[in-house]
Amino acid sequence: MKLQVVYCNYRSADLSVRERLAFATDDSLCRAFEELRIRFPTAENVIVSTCNRVEIYSAPQSPDSGPTFQDIARFLSEFHGVPLDDFLDDLVFSTDDEAVRHLFAVAASVDSMVVGESQIVSQVKKSYELASRCEASGPVTNALFQRALAVSARVRSETKLVEGRVSIASVAVGDFGRSIFDRFDDKTTLVIGAGEMAEETLRYLKDEGVGRILVCNRSRERAERVADQFGGEVRPWEDLDRLLGTADVIVGAAGGDKPLVDAARFRAARNAGDGNSVFILDLGAPRIFTPDVATVDDAVFLYDIDSLEATCLKNRDARRQEISRAESLIGEETARFLADLSHKATGPIIRQLRESWHDVSRQELELVFRKLPALTPADRQVIERGVERIVNKLLHPPLETLKDEAQAGTHHGLLDAIRRLFRITDP
Repeated sequence: MKLQVVYCNYRSADLSVRERLAFATDDSLCRAFEELRIRFPTAENVIVSTCNRVEIYSAPQSPDSGPTFQDIARFLSEFHGVPLDDFLDDLVFSTDDEAVRHLFAVAASVDSMVVGESQIVSQVKKSYELASRCEASGPVTNALFQRALAVSARVRSETKLVEGRVSIASVAVGDFGRSIFDRFDDKTTLVIGAGEMAEETLRYLKDEGVGRILVCNRSRERAERVADQFGGEVRPWEDLDRLLGTADVIVGAAGGDKPLVDAARFRAARNAGDGNSVFILDLGAPRIFTPDVATVDDAVFLYDIDSLEATCLKNRDARRQEISRAESLIGEETARFLADLSHKATGPIIRQLRESWHDVSRQELELVFRKLPALTPADRQVIERGVERIVNKLLHPPLETLKDEAQAGTHHGLLDAIRRLFRITDP
């Protein structure tokens, strides 16, 4: 069995592409898993979809059973209703060791826009758990994602990657928010949404001394939980337009398949409000505010995920040494995982082949010993050891070749040939 991943992330694709390919809700992910199961019934799949990446990990039962890169690209196009030509060049395809290394780097936040962010490991874990609940993952992807979470923990404990500003919210507020406002304690902050991203942003804004917090979410129950946690006030979803016109800081962190606020809606809210400067941080993918909201008037400052890229590059440069240490650990863990995987794939066949040949040699030796009853125990032992060495030497070349090909991920053909040649069945 091989491993592969087809993905686009903030490096390969603009937000305008990522948001069209994103699986924004658990329902859409479950529908995607069902569709993949229909198309490729023998393959395991896990989808990781965040504001910065859309990644489909697959473990086909055999190299010929699919899905291929083209299959996944076509699935994304048909599932989201996006023409293939609009994103095909933005997709990246990796297999086997590169696919494993990529996931380990993602989970350890080495591949994140903000290196060291803690949220990504939670997102990877949730993605894997959802795939498990939807019965889309299997033995290989289970092992892969469980090891990825362990690698993430190891990188965090053995490097200083998580020190300093390590969240999108902290970088956004620290760099962009501070360029607009000298202080936050006299500002009213409106948070649209009540998920993890909303909580992460509020955590940082509280550290900055933010004043009044208003939480507006479709689910009032979740809004109340977040408001209680950060000393905020819940506002009804129906009041969103009025709140848009009066807040000084707006954090867009709600899920959804399409933008909530366009320029016309926001202009109407501004006209009914006070017209003060407003800092909008849109953390959604798909975005919550359409880009033309930034053109409503000169006091509107709108930033989305991709606006952070230059600042995050500085963050990455400052952590170059720790990134190098993390990448070294990831390389070590990748080799260990692949060795474990190849052992699981070839171990039973090798064991059966050894036992079969040694059984035959023992049976033949018993016949010889019955014909030569005068042999002493020492003579018998010398003969037994000689036959054992012959069997081991005969088995050594094919088994070493099988181990080498297993580590290279090309062992399927040889494994099948050995099964047929020596009439070995899977345990």
